[in-house]
Amino acid sequence: MAVALLDYNMGNLGSVRKALETVGARVELVESARELGKFNCCILPGVGNFGDGMENLRSRGFDRAIPELLNRGGAFFGVCLGMQMLLEASDEAPGVAGLGLFPGRVVRFPEGREKVPHMGWNSVRFRPECPLGEGLPPESFFYFVHSYYVPVSERYTVAECEYIVPFSACIGRGRCFAAQFHPEKSQRAGLRLLTSFLRFAGEVE
Repeated sequence: MAVALLDYNMGNLGSVRKALETVGARVELVESARELGKFNCCILPGVGNFGDGMENLRSRGFDRAIPELLNRGGAFFGVCLGMQMLLEASDEAPGVAGLGLFPGRVVRFPEGREKVPHMGWNSVRFRPECPLGEGLPPESFFYFVHSYYVPVSERYTVAECEYIVPFSACIGRGRCFAAQFHPEKSQRAGLRLLTSFLRFAGEVE
């Protein structure tokens, strides 16, 4: 079965697709909720504004189709904005509801101490129970570009990073995971993480 890569006009589809294919996945671009119903694993990339992202997801029915995929036992992985939209809301777009698959809201880094956005390489600490960290050295480095972050939660943070403040580098629950960093831009560590997710999802050996 192929992995669905969601096309909603907000993600760097080419580089994400290439990274997935590099680690052995068969990838199909999916543009509608109806199409997603045929898949058991999907990736939601994301670059841009929270409000625009949610508008585009809703226009294609993905706001309903993603929870439906998880309810039938499918696996999901979100990237960058694709992680932030899993929460209930974001300070980037007041009044716009997120998917609400995780509680809480996305907030902006405070100004003054360091430059915002957080851009470049930073180390990530995975919790031992997180399958995404399998085979990665402690404090592995990943590539970030973001001005807003998901606060650390004991309930769903599975990997942490720090820039100005501690924040969630990855969140996860059940078969739903997401990363604030870009694994497709994170070289060997990013490919290893994608491999671990796809193994968890049963898409590669």
